[in-house]
Formats: sequence, structure tokens, C-alpha cells
Amino acid sequence: MSKYERLSYKVSARIARKNNAVFVRKDFEDLGGYDQIGRILRQLAAAGKLVRIGYGLYAKAKRSALTGEVIPILPLPTLAKEALERLGIEIGVSQLEKNYNAGITTQVPTGRKIAVKGRVSRKIGYNGAYVSYERATG
Repeated sequence: MSKYERLSYKVSARIARKNNAVFVRKDFEDLGGYDQIGRILRQLAAAGKLVRIGYGLYAKAKRSALTGEVIPILPLPTLAKEALERLGIEIGVSQLEKNYNAGITTQVPTGRKIAVKGRVSRKIGYNGAYVSYERATG
């Protein structure tokens, strides 16, 4: 069996080809079974190619120039918003962002509070830092 026929190579090649920063297992369901794909994604995370940001959610990773640790290629709020959109959850503008944009406050929002339309019980985060949710108004 050549390396091009291996499932791990096919998954790695698809990750490299895509412009998305966030991946779910469903992206690879045409290549193999649920358990096989999960095993390969865990192996890629252990190798430093991916970072697990939630249940069945993985993000592209790189080595930090400062610490040498494996970190996601994008900031956590950006990854969380992309992950929620990939999961079909509609997101909005949080109250903190609205107040900042309206000039009511000068405190810059961190983006770690995301307004969602509907219910979300999924934890999205990395290395002990997680995003929180609030109900979107309007």
C-alpha cells in the first residue's frame, strides 16, 4: 500500500487543500468510517497538525514562535464563530459589541462572548479558554 492510498494521507491532503480553519468529522465521512476518521484526527492533533477545540471540532494548527507550543492558526473567537456557522447555528452581534460600536463604552470587547440565535450547549475553546454565549436580540 502506497502512502497515497492511506486514509491518513487523504485526510491530511484534504485539510491542506481546504481554506477552512475549522473541521468537523462530517467533512471526511466519504473517506472512511466514523471511528477511523476520529482516530486519524486524534493522531493529527497529537502530531501538532490540528488542535481540538470541541467535541468533533478541530482547527488547523501551527507552532508558536514565542513558546514553541502548538496553537490554532486563528484567534479563538474567530474559530468559534466559524465552528458555530459550520454547525448551522446562527450568530449575531453581542451586547458588548453593540455598546462599543454605538460609542456607549470605550471598553473593547474581547470577542469571547458570542450572541447566538437558539440554544447552544457545546463548549468551544482551547487550553482552558472557552467562549461563552448570550441570546441574540432582534
